Amino acid sequence: MAVTGSPELLVVMGASATSDQTEHVLARLAEQGIDARVQRGREATVIGLIGDREQLALLPLEGFPGVESVVPILKPYKLVARESAPDPTVIEVDGRRVGDGWFGLIAGPCSVETRAQTLETARAVAAAGATWLRGGAFKPRTSPYAFQGIGVEGLDILREAKAETGLPIVTELMDPRHVEAVLDAADVIQIGARNSQNFLLLAEVGRTDKPVLLKRGASTSVEELLMAAEYVAKEGNDRIILCERGIKTFETATRYTLDLGAVAALKMETHLPVIVDPSHPAGRRDLVLPLARAAVAVGADGIIVETHPRPEEALSDAAQQIPSAEFGAFADEIRAFVALMGKQIG
Repeated sequence: MAVTGSPELLVVMGASATSDQTEHVLARLAEQGIDARVQRGREATVIGLIGDREQLALLPLEGFPGVESVVPILKPYKLVARESAPDPTVIEVDGRRVGDGWFGLIAGPCSVETRAQTLETARAVAAAGATWLRGGAFKPRTSPYAFQGIGVEGLDILREAKAETGLPIVTELMDPRHVEAVLDAADVIQIGARNSQNFLLLAEVGRTDKPVLLKRGASTSVEELLMAAEYVAKEGNDRIILCERGIKTFETATRYTLDLGAVAALKMETHLPVIVDPSHPAGRRDLVLPLARAAVAVGADGIIVETHPRPEEALSDAAQQIPSAEFGAFADEIRAFVALMGKQIG
């Protein structure tokens, strides 16, 4: 069910609060006609109150049994703010997790080009112990003359790749007209950088029951990324992964500038998992591993990497894709860094 508003106040129940005390608070709020959003964590329960802040301030919330504190949410993004959830969000698909100590190693081709190319890549990614398989059936391109993906046929190939390898599928949704087709094939819906502020599309995926991987736009601020995630969460879907994939700056040594500071800032601002795409900012495969190492070190919850059996033949992003034959060694090095950070591949 869609959330009809965003919480203005948070009621934090004490660690020793009973379920009866929590239900008593919820019942009293319902008597006043106040909507509430409950988040139950390992050590605490948080109740988000939706309504007019002045009306909410008149309630004697601190006096209710079991209530530890009442905290106003001052940020423009409410549902995705760290304060609104007692525990970090973990996204789980088919037993494979991302977030809160579980590191997502997401990999696959930039584009689904052929059946043989995609299945060969999927086998290499699965053998390396990756978490999910990425692959674009629909491709947004700067030039209208560039390869745009093979569409629905690509989704069929991704289904076959999952059937063979067991890897959950991450693929991009660009157009609301493709929602049903993508939902049928995808386990995780990707919203790419170019659509990161396509608010109608964000609301559309917010009404689905699939996790959403939301990439940061090349000219989007951290706050704007969080507000984009809020569009998804407001419609009822809080299974969101944020992805830093580089921003436009004056620098030309790399394709984009990977903003690792944004990863650290996001981890402080939101309970959602934050991953990094090292392929797009690198723009060249020899920089992907160093940027991936840096992502692990800064505290990212995962990486999403492009790999192709024969990058020189790739129809998109050829220069930055890691040869699939080398992906196992890449994954082993990342796995070692992940272990140093006290995490494990999900």
